[in-house]
Amino acid sequence: MQVKKDVKVQKNTYKPPKGLKKGLSESQLAYALIAPALIMILVMALFPVVRSFWLSLFDLRLNHPTKSKVYLSHRLNMERYAGDYPYLEQIIKEAADEAQGDVKIELVSVRDKILHINTTLMSDQGIKKQYDQVSDLQMRMKPVGETLQYVSIDGDTAKSMIQIAKEVDEQLHKIKDTPGLKQIVKEIRDITKDAVAGAIIVPNFVGLGNYAHYLKDARLAAALGNTFLFTICSVSFELVLGLLVALSINRSFKGRGLVRAAILVPWAIPTVVSSLMWQFMYDGQTGIVAHIFAWLRLIPDSGYLLTTRTGAMFSVILADVWKTTPYMALLLLAGLQTIDASLYEAANVDGGTKWQQFWSITLPLLKSTMLVALLFRTLDAFRIFDLIFVLTGGGPANSTETVSVYAYKMMFNQMDFGKGSTLSFIVFICIALISIGYIKILGADVLKD
Repeated sequence: MQVKKDVKVQKNTYKPPKGLKKGLSESQLAYALIAPALIMILVMALFPVVRSFWLSLFDLRLNHPTKSKVYLSHRLNMERYAGDYPYLEQIIKEAADEAQGDVKIELVSVRDKILHINTTLMSDQGIKKQYDQVSDLQMRMKPVGETLQYVSIDGDTAKSMIQIAKEVDEQLHKIKDTPGLKQIVKEIRDITKDAVAGAIIVPNFVGLGNYAHYLKDARLAAALGNTFLFTICSVSFELVLGLLVALSINRSFKGRGLVRAAILVPWAIPTVVSSLMWQFMYDGQTGIVAHIFAWLRLIPDSGYLLTTRTGAMFSVILADVWKTTPYMALLLLAGLQTIDASLYEAANVDGGTKWQQFWSITLPLLKSTMLVALLFRTLDAFRIFDLIFVLTGGGPANSTETVSVYAYKMMFNQMDFGKGSTLSFIVFICIALISIGYIKILGADVLKD
């Protein structure tokens, strides 16, 4: 007798993702999942570039009191104006009371113009309220906060104040030698410049003016020339030497692991340390490299390397080649490791020479790796800063000054962040063009997969 059992069939409750229902492929779904991370990386990568471009549109100088920040509208330094104006009005009145004849007429005219400036400003209730607040804080010897320190004013008002201040200065210049009033007239002129003209902050937006400036800048042209010369020479030598080193350590021989580790030592040394080391070896008095080159008649004397234009450029290129050739060799060695050994065996059977194998097998299959290695090294070399800054400082006579070194000097030595940011953005444009050029010339095989 058969016993019937109730068998419950469990329904399939799996629901495919909504993306698959709409026909998204697995690769498209994968890109959708990593899209937030890609967007975040893109934003973080582009933010410094966008920031540099924004600052390059302004005449931004930290050592200039009216250009130390980004100003898009006219402003008045209320702290300075409120502190100086009452005293300015008082001493002009005293000078006018003491003067006689034409001098008195000039001083009365000056007083009327200064009063007109103040009347125009105080006609705005917002400015008057802020003026009273700042004056009260100054009377009580309290600090003026940043929110009260500046006030926005109309552009026409600002231009009128500057023009009146100029006229006042011309009038006071005529009577500057008046007996008994020389000192007070000089004081009036100084305070007028400080409290009126000096208190006005004009917008420092210059648009593409900084870029127009550098189109005619001979120093930038020289820095670009130095940068391209350094990049082309160093990367070319590093590619040839790196390929030779990679081919050598790709072979099987006793102690290969030790040799591979030893080759990476120059690349592992920090750039600043290696730069100081090479600077010591290039020294004309105590440098061993300088004395060896002089002994071999490669240079006229031991002081040639760091004191001449040609010697200094040769020195930085040699130091860079010594340091970064191992990096190039490491990248190329990784590419050589991916080439199937059976291809060489087949070539040997067919009677191919080592030279033919190199041109027909090694180089074509190493193309993608060489693209990556050349791209990385070229971008690195074009942005070179630390090696040259420590080794030569851009000298002698700016003969080794690259665009990055020039930008650093402009930003941190001259405190001109507007022009320094312009140079930084120019470096970015050059790097973008170099990257596009590499991909167009050598092919984009590495990106197709």
